[in-house]
Amino acid sequence: MGIFDKIVGNKNGEGQEHNKADWKMLTSISQLNDVAEASRQQKVIIFKHSTRCTISASVLSKFEKRIPSGYQIFLLDLIAHRDVSLAIAEKFDVIHQSPQVVFLEEGKVIQHSSHYDILESTF
Repeated sequence: MGIFDKIVGNKNGEGQEHNKADWKMLTSISQLNDVAEASRQQKVIIFKHSTRCTISASVLSKFEKRIPSGYQIFLLDLIAHRDVSLAIAEKFDVIHQSPQVVFLEEGKVIQHSSHYDILESTF
């Protein structure tokens, strides 16, 4: 089992003690229009996670424990889906960083931060 499975869980249920949030996985560029449209109905959080970075793993674990209800939350494994990460930067006009969190409302970025600043994000 890889570190990503430990963080977000796998199909066997292992790692579920860390997966308190209802993550939706971002795996394709075509999903980004749907994510932007979804943010018109409900606030959206995109967490860009590097499965090779211990800082990213630490921040994700801590961030996940403080996500309030009322948000649709999306997780991007940017090692596996670098193209989607770069498309997020272009579509939402944010500089690519890792780890990074992007908050969307009404189809627009209302806040973004990276590294340990993620834990200071306001909801």
